[in-house]
Amino acid sequence: MSLEPMLLVASALFSVGLFGALSQQSVVMLMMGLELMLGGVILAAAAVWHYVAPGAADGQVLVVLLVTAMAVEMAVGFAVVTALFRAREVDTTDMAAELRE
Repeated sequence: MSLEPMLLVASALFSVGLFGALSQQSVVMLMMGLELMLGGVILAAAAVWHYVAPGAADGQVLVVLLVTAMAVEMAVGFAVVTALFRAREVDTTDMAAELRE
């Protein structure tokens, strides 16, 4: 498979994630949009790495590390959202912004 279709899919993932992150009020949906954006970036990085050095395993190791870091980051984010909801019944970004005051 060539580089262009992979970059097209990666940009579509990033675009859908950006739309989801900017248009949603729910904290969980915002995090899902961010997850899609990160997935698009990782897919683009893996496609470019495969195009530049197809025989090297460095790109695969980098992708595995990035996906692991993304999973840990989302787990921590969902834990914070769950704690916030249990403590103050906050489930939208507007309500979470009031916690600053």
